[in-house]
Amino acid sequence: MPKQTFFNLSDKKRKTLIEAAEHEFSRVPLFEASVSNIIKSAGIPRGSFYQYFNDKEDLYFFLLDEKLQESKKRFIFLLNKHEGDLIEAMKELYHHFLIIIPDEEERNFLRNAMLYTTNKVEKSFADMFDAKQDRERFKEISELIDRKRLNVKSDQEIVHIFQIISAIAFHNFIEKTMKKLSDEEAMKEFTIMLEMIKQGIYKQK
Repeated sequence: MPKQTFFNLSDKKRKTLIEAAEHEFSRVPLFEASVSNIIKSAGIPRGSFYQYFNDKEDLYFFLLDEKLQESKKRFIFLLNKHEGDLIEAMKELYHHFLIIIPDEEERNFLRNAMLYTTNKVEKSFADMFDAKQDRERFKEISELIDRKRLNVKSDQEIVHIFQIISAIAFHNFIEKTMKKLSDEEAMKEFTIMLEMIKQGIYKQK
């Protein structure tokens, strides 16, 4: 997490530093990113950077967490839109990531996070819907899910479903890149896999 000195900055200075970091992390994955490029773009001394963050990883995971928080907000919106249908909301959330995101830098940032994943990056995605990490947000999401559709008995089983779907999304995106699939082809494969999951977790009419 950032140091308090970062939060003490003016909105303009914080925004400039964040934009510089996002540009660098969208250009290259974390392990290739350069603090020198970030501070040059932000127009700050190297010493100031380390007053705000411990290192580039500290800054990177702060940005990743901010983006995942936005994804949670979007998922809550989609759960409302689909009347608590968990699978349909997840389909549209992935579709948004894959096709709709208009900001090329944001798309590349998330692309690099998924393609050059580490255990810590993967844990960040896996923790996105973990009750232990964000009890308040999980409670909000959990209450929106129409459980009458599902063969689940506890919140922990809901967490497991999220983890399974996250793993499928990771696999789908990597396969899309390796096989050079179109967005539509990748979305079709993702939908097929989620329909298979749906058969297992949804009550049959």
